[in-house]
Amino acid sequence: MPNRFSNRTIAIVDDDPDILQSMELAFRHEGAHVLTATDGLGALHIVRESRPALLVLDMMLPRSSGLLVLEKMQEEGIVLPVVMVTANQGRRHREFALGVGAKRYLFKPVSLVRLLEAAEELLREPGGQAATPA
Repeated sequence: MPNRFSNRTIAIVDDDPDILQSMELAFRHEGAHVLTATDGLGALHIVRESRPALLVLDMMLPRSSGLLVLEKMQEEGIVLPVVMVTANQGRRHREFALGVGAKRYLFKPVSLVRLLEAAEELLREPGGQAATPA
């Protein structure tokens, strides 16, 4: 389904440049405007300033973990769909991430097809449309 993310801003945060680039290219290929960051502080800056339609967030990041980013977003009332991606298989981490705002939790190495499907599902859910930039 070409251009399923047309007119959508997607933020992707990962400290691995190869993973970041592959995710960015996958979303751009589907028509998204993509913003990227490589650490937690960059993630917070993007969500505060740009209010993307969706955030793809790595859990283990320098300068503020993905979990701390989610907590800060919750404290500040920033609500947007979040896909957490991580190599951490721990159940407690998954439960915590989902408890503080992640809507999907995918394990690395993540299939780009599965990531795009999860993003599309989230943007179709009630409230997912509201995050579309004006």
